[in-house]
Amino acid sequence: MTPKHAKIRDMILVYGISNCDSVKKARAWLTERALAHEFHDFKKHGVPGDRLAAWEREVGWEKLLNRQGTTWRKLDAPAQASITNAASAMALMQAQPSIIKRPVVEWSPEEGSTTVGVDLTGWALKLKGPSA
Repeated sequence: MTPKHAKIRDMILVYGISNCDSVKKARAWLTERALAHEFHDFKKHGVPGDRLAAWEREVGWEKLLNRQGTTWRKLDAPAQASITNAASAMALMQAQPSIIKRPVVEWSPEEGSTTVGVDLTGWALKLKGPSA
């Protein structure tokens, strides 16, 4: 195991909603590989504003905003049309955490280590480190 691999393994944080199928799949994948991780449930603990801002910087608000889900579809057309930039999207994500694409995974505290959604192949490559 490379030092980078060890560093990633000790720092995995999973954010989402406990009854979300994508979150369940991600947590099961990590557990099956004995990868220590912590889970932050948006429904129980809210969306940490500092983390939301960091995710927006790393991956962009467009990737964080789930326009395919039920929460987005339940918004009326004017509400949907009002989401035009990072500020409006982040305000909506704070108010309605279910609209954030899940899971958001922080692999380490380093900038650029956040992924959004389930990408098992990409995660496996990430865990192999730079030699993969």
